[in-house]
Amino acid sequence: MVTRTVGALTALALAACTAISPLANAQDDGFAQGNGESHGRPVKVMIISMFGPEGQVWLDKLGPWQDIPVAGLSPDYPNIHCNKQDICVMTTGMGHSNAAASTMALAFSSRFDLRHTYFMVAGIAGIDPIQGTVGSAAWARYLVDFGIQWEIDGREIPAGWNTGYLGINTKSPTEKPPLDYRTEVFQLNTRLADTAFALSRNVVLSDNAQAQAARAKYTYAPANRPPTVIQCDTLAGDTWWSGTKLGERARDWTKILTDGKGVYCTTQQEDNSTYEALKRAASVHRVDLNRVAVLRAGSDFDRPYDGQTSADNLLNYAAQGGFTIALENLYRAGNPLVQDIVTHWGEWRNGVPQR
Repeated sequence: MVTRTVGALTALALAACTAISPLANAQDDGFAQGNGESHGRPVKVMIISMFGPEGQVWLDKLGPWQDIPVAGLSPDYPNIHCNKQDICVMTTGMGHSNAAASTMALAFSSRFDLRHTYFMVAGIAGIDPIQGTVGSAAWARYLVDFGIQWEIDGREIPAGWNTGYLGINTKSPTEKPPLDYRTEVFQLNTRLADTAFALSRNVVLSDNAQAQAARAKYTYAPANRPPTVIQCDTLAGDTWWSGTKLGERARDWTKILTDGKGVYCTTQQEDNSTYEALKRAASVHRVDLNRVAVLRAGSDFDRPYDGQTSADNLLNYAAQGGFTIALENLYRAGNPLVQDIVTHWGEWRNGVPQR
């Protein structure tokens, strides 16, 4: 299940653009261009959010900010917001098309020098109750695309199959596909993922009574326990889904594409497309792929508790109370990495430090 809260979305979606003081002059190179180098304004950390509330949690806490407009960004989020610590926040728009287009626009913009930038994707997601709970914040090592599969109608699954999904150009659901798209799976820098986890694993995460009540309906851990910072992998796909059988396929598909090394725990829409855009920029030395981290916080469960229908789990996802705490926990789990980078830039500038 990929999730966003729709009720407050309209009012909040443009907050990241309207609540920030714009540059009086778009050519104000004193701030926008940093040290005046022809490569553009240097950035230490670029936080990538996907919709307004995800970006706003950072904008509310790390300002003041100035807007830097970039051609090609989403018309809903046309500016990159940067502060004097060289931390910037961008919002791509939801879904893989928006994420890819916006990230490409950023990566190839002459307004920024991103060669030494650390990118942190930070967004909410559905979560597997066997790995985490609503409010849990998960650092990923693998990005897996759930959408690049063949699908047979679930009412016509062949005998002996446990799913209607199979890899493209395979003969059964258990075969690994040839990865012809080249975007099916990506492995992130393990050292960066481990460092991010180590910096944040002991932070106290936000919680609320509504989420606690939703958790109590699950009879097993960690679903019925308080949220924590965890390490497990994330699955991208633009189709929102809910269900035990689909959840089992998500686990299996992650294992297949990572040769048994990945552990599925969060589901979202954008991360493989965001990474692919950065990968293309890296091919011409505009960014460093070893500096990409992905943090997803569970805003709802991807499958029902015993006795609940998958339809009820999906249609009433907002009742789980995870939206506001997941947003807050993106900040609580992600900010230790952000602050360590900018505070100890001498250690980070040339790559992830060994500690």
